Amino acid sequence: MNNWYVITGAPCSGKTTLLNFLIEKGYSVLNEVARIYIDDEIALGKTLEEIRANELAFQRKILNLKIEREKNLPKNEVYFFDRGIPDSDAYYKLQNIENDEFMNEALKNCYYKKVFLLEPYDYKLDYARTETKEEQLKLHEYLEESYKKIGAEIIKVPRMAVKIERAEFVLKNL
Repeated sequence: MNNWYVITGAPCSGKTTLLNFLIEKGYSVLNEVARIYIDDEIALGKTLEEIRANELAFQRKILNLKIEREKNLPKNEVYFFDRGIPDSDAYYKLQNIENDEFMNEALKNCYYKKVFLLEPYDYKLDYARTETKEEQLKLHEYLEESYKKIGAEIIKVPRMAVKIERAEFVLKNL
C-alpha cells in the first residue's frame, strides 16, 4: 500500500491546471513522464515525429520510466501523479499495440490509493499531442478501463466552470 494518487484524463482534461493548484497548496506532484521525455528529446534537437516514429518503442520507454520512478518513491508520503502506469495500458490500446508480458507485469505490480479521472474539456492541439478529438474521447474510456483492470478506486471528476473547484473536489475526496 502507499499514499499515492493519480490525476488522469484524456488530453485537454485540465490535469496541468489541477496539478499546478496542488503544487501551490504544498502537495508533492510528479509531472507526466511522457511530456518530460518529449521535452528532453526536443531539447536535443529531435522532432515530435522522430520521437514517436516507432510508437511501440516510445510507449515502452514511457512505461519503463514510470516503473523506475515509482520504484524509488517512499510509499508513506503523499504524491500526486500526472498519469500512472495504467495510462500506458490505455495508450497501448489507443495505438493498437498488443499488451506484452512487460505491460502485464507492470499492471500487476502497481497500486494507487485513489485515481481521479477528469472529464475532458474541448480538445486543443499542442506541440506534444498527436491525438485527434475522436481519440481524446476513446482515450478517456480506455483510461477508465485500464484503472478498473487493477481494481483502483476511481473518482470521476466532472467539468466545472471554475477550474479551481475541481481541485477542491479532489481534495475533499482524498
